[in-house]
Amino acid sequence: MTVSVHAPISRKVKRALAPYSYQALTIVLLAMLMLIPIITVVRFSLLDNVIMTRHSSFVGLQNYLTVITDDTFRVSVGNTLYFTVMSVIFHLVVGMGFALLLNSRSINPVIRSILRVFYIMPWVFTATIIAIIWRLLLDPLSIVNYVLKAVRVIGGNVEWFSSPTVAIHALTFVNIWAGYPFYMVSLLAGLQGIPNELYEAAIIDGANEPQKFRHITVPQLMPIILSIAMLDFIWTMQVFPLVWMTTGGGPIHATEMLGTYTYKLAFSTFKFSLASASAVIILILSLSVAFFYVRHQKARA
Repeated sequence: MTVSVHAPISRKVKRALAPYSYQALTIVLLAMLMLIPIITVVRFSLLDNVIMTRHSSFVGLQNYLTVITDDTFRVSVGNTLYFTVMSVIFHLVVGMGFALLLNSRSINPVIRSILRVFYIMPWVFTATIIAIIWRLLLDPLSIVNYVLKAVRVIGGNVEWFSSPTVAIHALTFVNIWAGYPFYMVSLLAGLQGIPNELYEAAIIDGANEPQKFRHITVPQLMPIILSIAMLDFIWTMQVFPLVWMTTGGGPIHATEMLGTYTYKLAFSTFKFSLASASAVIILILSLSVAFFYVRHQKARA
């Protein structure tokens, strides 16, 4: 009798654990590459002067208070928010515009194919190549200043990456140029999935193009827009290579981001405990956005 009771339970347990056994190696790798480093950084953020001394003392949340009250940290938070929000907004606007253009039937299919390759090129380049290209283009003696002076938009050469008032806007523009293809491809796929019957019914009802866009296109694309916007917010908030290889956070912290601020704490001033605290703050901010992203995905499912 005992065997008959426990046997089904044992089979249920084995059936439930079977998927995890297939993923055991992946779970171990994720733990080694993600979980253990995160725990280590959190531990370092609660200690004083780690790595540089053999014996570190526990200081609790003191490192977090030091980072939060630092003026440079506050500047980096403001720059990161501006950089991220403006990038997400214009990624959406530019990506939507190009997606609508490529989805238009009034353009020759051959031309659309050529434009599709041309528009997606910024997404192919690595951050290093993008940084080199735009450092050359935005050099004070390069073609951008020459063209803008020729059409009398500016009166003299502009130090795009060296001016404290212009650098953050120039850097944001470069990031917008580099990131819009992700939106374009995602939104183009969404546009091609909208049933034509909806537009045909709208035409019968007398709707014009702006009304069809507002009442059909945008609502149909809204789940995609929310998903890619939240992902883009997380990615852009953590951007480092593009900033480091164009401005390095300068001039005078004008383009200092949370990523460059943390990197300088660790490898310029060797304050690894403060750098760990800053990294944990970035993690918390990212997780807060990721939480809403996961909830949105569950709601869609």
